Amino acid sequence: MPIYLDYNATAPLRPEALARMQEILAFPANPSSVHSFGRAAKRHLEAARKTIADAIGAWPNEIVFTASGTEANAMALSGFPGRRVLVSAVEHSSVLSFSPRERMPSGARRVGAGQPDAPSPVTSSGIVDLSALDRLLAGGGPALVSVMLANNETGIIQPIKEVSELTKKYGALLHCDAAQGFGKIPVDFGVLGCDLMTLAAHKCGGPVGAAALVVRRDLPVLPPLTGGGQESGRRAGTENVAAIAGFARAVELFDFRHMKALRGWLDEMEAEISSPGMGQAGGGMVFGKSVSRLPNTSCIAMPGVSNEVQLMDFDLNGFAVSAGSACSSGRIEPSHVLAAMGVPEASSRSAIRISGGRQTTEQDITSFTEAWKRMYQRLSRRHAG
Repeated sequence: MPIYLDYNATAPLRPEALARMQEILAFPANPSSVHSFGRAAKRHLEAARKTIADAIGAWPNEIVFTASGTEANAMALSGFPGRRVLVSAVEHSSVLSFSPRERMPSGARRVGAGQPDAPSPVTSSGIVDLSALDRLLAGGGPALVSVMLANNETGIIQPIKEVSELTKKYGALLHCDAAQGFGKIPVDFGVLGCDLMTLAAHKCGGPVGAAALVVRRDLPVLPPLTGGGQESGRRAGTENVAAIAGFARAVELFDFRHMKALRGWLDEMEAEISSPGMGQAGGGMVFGKSVSRLPNTSCIAMPGVSNEVQLMDFDLNGFAVSAGSACSSGRIEPSHVLAAMGVPEASSRSAIRISGGRQTTEQDITSFTEAWKRMYQRLSRRHAG
């Protein structure tokens, strides 16, 4: 059976989450109905809300359920008309490509780095440049800042507490896309100091189709959908109770000890493939190894070998890996994340992402390491010839 190492795209659905969903799907579940079936659905919904809130140190009424992390990001970015929107250069495409102009009053615009739509830069290590962000915040009116907790391609963890302190200095709001970090590292909404936070079920063992935007209790946000009173009027539409309950069940089963072990296995892999003894072409490259990263993620490059070739070769040899974000319609394009870090395009085009999870074993990583070395030695000899 293929070894799955693409958890950052989507984590396998936990069987416990599936079982919870099947229980609920056996009955009509509209939590807005006042009869017994509706009341039961409402209990499931609110129990899930509390479970997720407790997991991040939030209040249950701060959790707004959505259908995806992309929707939650859009809700955050479009929810405050009149504010400038400043985003980092390494954000997920749902943040980088989102333009709230249509929902903003005439004359308002999305800006960053002193130019409309230009993102706020990061350092060569992939960390948001706080000095540059400080200048951006000082140079205009009220702002909404969006910085992800951890990058989906490199796993690099951002200093959200420091970003929060900076935004508070200027009276700005802070949105944090924590979809990749939630379930892999402890996340505390209050400690991080965010005003809004995105979570997604399928990144942590829950189902596709359930996510949440965490909204600070005293913060009014413009609803993205209207026409119903669901989610306390903040997001219209009947809630997907079964998927939300599956989301909560996955949250109940988080295992950070396994994640810590996984980081150790990946560190060993990185050390082995980047060894100077790999051959005349030198060893592989590891991105972000000098800063804190998610315990499950490694972004590595095989010099001289395109990521397309690597993905096909690994797939044929029983390994499911990726070349970065899974939200690009199947296209493999140069990574905007690595480009923002100043990585040359040639190196970026040879980079792949390894992301493990709860089912990943030490032997899986060892097997991948051996496969990587065999491929590199074979292809580098061909290149040298």
